[in-house]
Amino acid sequence: MEHPDQYRGKEVVVLGLAKSGVQVAKVLHERGAAVTVNDKKERDQSPEASELESLGISVICGGHPEGLIHPGVSLVVKNPGIPYSVPPVQKALELGIEVVTEVEVAYHLCAAPMIGITGSNGKTTTTTWVGRMLDAAGMSPIVAGNIGTPLCQAAQEAHADNWMVVELSSFQLKGTKAFRPKVGCLLNVAETHLDYHGGMEDYIASKAKLFANQEPSDTAVLNWDDPVCRELVPYIKAAILPFSMTEELVQGVFVRPAFVPDTDDGLKRMIVYRDYSESETEIAAVDSIGLPGRFNVENALAACGIAIAAGADPAGLAEVLANFRGVEHRLEYVADKAGAAYYNNSKATNSKATSMALASFRKPVVLIAGGLDRGSDYMELLPVLGGIKALVALGQTKDKLAAVAGMAGVKRIISVDNGESAAAVLQEAVREASALAEAGDIVLLSPACASWDMFTSYEERGRIFKEAVHNL
Repeated sequence: MEHPDQYRGKEVVVLGLAKSGVQVAKVLHERGAAVTVNDKKERDQSPEASELESLGISVICGGHPEGLIHPGVSLVVKNPGIPYSVPPVQKALELGIEVVTEVEVAYHLCAAPMIGITGSNGKTTTTTWVGRMLDAAGMSPIVAGNIGTPLCQAAQEAHADNWMVVELSSFQLKGTKAFRPKVGCLLNVAETHLDYHGGMEDYIASKAKLFANQEPSDTAVLNWDDPVCRELVPYIKAAILPFSMTEELVQGVFVRPAFVPDTDDGLKRMIVYRDYSESETEIAAVDSIGLPGRFNVENALAACGIAIAAGADPAGLAEVLANFRGVEHRLEYVADKAGAAYYNNSKATNSKATSMALASFRKPVVLIAGGLDRGSDYMELLPVLGGIKALVALGQTKDKLAAVAGMAGVKRIISVDNGESAAAVLQEAVREASALAEAGDIVLLSPACASWDMFTSYEERGRIFKEAVHNL
């Protein structure tokens, strides 16, 4: 797309009335575009509509009317979660009308260099961590997008001496054209969101758009332990800064000694940065990191790499690594009840995230899992489920998960589906898990599934879980 200033007097359609849609509509309206906002929700479910109409923006609720998209429309900006299969998007593509997401609009507005962070797992934790690191380094970060201030709003407020730190989903990146982050990071790639993308090829291609417009003066931070990340290297023009838990790198951020399965307990490990001249800085001891779990070591490596690429001194990162205590719904400690520790990992919306969470504990785990059925068979969980004490399954995938747990040899499997509401089902699951847990055990909500079969979001699911735990 062109700069938003170039749409004066032109018709623009914004699909979706969420925070990003409201901000995009305001931005384009302020620049003289004739903006129409459309949302399939009914008017009484769209409180934002009145505010936009008071500004002179046209709002259509209750469905997608015939004629909404026509040859006179110059641009469509869609909410990232709206599939490309919906009629207005399909019509726009047929007519050759550009379809973008808020990220593209914000990029054109932003005076600050941008850091884009994506991956199947760990995005929010890493993004928040980077913000803390840059703040400690006096680099004036603005954390925006999926977390923090809506991206378009933050982009208009940013100055050249800020750094814009942005968590990005595959949905958002798929709708970008010119977007070029100064630093881009791909954390990992796992099988997820296949109902939206139609397959892994489109999912990976959407993630890879993070690097599509980067130049040699930019930096791509890549997980060297992830084969998909490494396969992208020939297509990336930016300077590559890798990170690894398992390999001592010629240049990059790594753990010394490396993590080796079943052979590395008790070893003293250090996070090390080695620059292009092979000069080294020992950043911090792995056991000083403030978050539990091997996967959080990986997030820490990524955050260090990103911060260093942006100009932070690697010698100054240790305090932030030690003091950061994580983000809500990401392996969040909730409480101890009768000697068992309860953890909320509601953000684990795919099998890999749940596998990583289970690998974080050495104590017996009673796992609560299940949710929206996106077609996965959950066989990826087979190796890790064999080590759990019990499974409490719920949601659309409860039978699939119970079947895989049975194959893994789990002896105690309970399916919960007898509540009058989603909240009642989850509360019952917590009670069942509590009955199975003994002193010294872990009770872990790590669903391996999205929440939308029962809840409006993973945040709602996590909050209800925490309330149920506190009410035991």
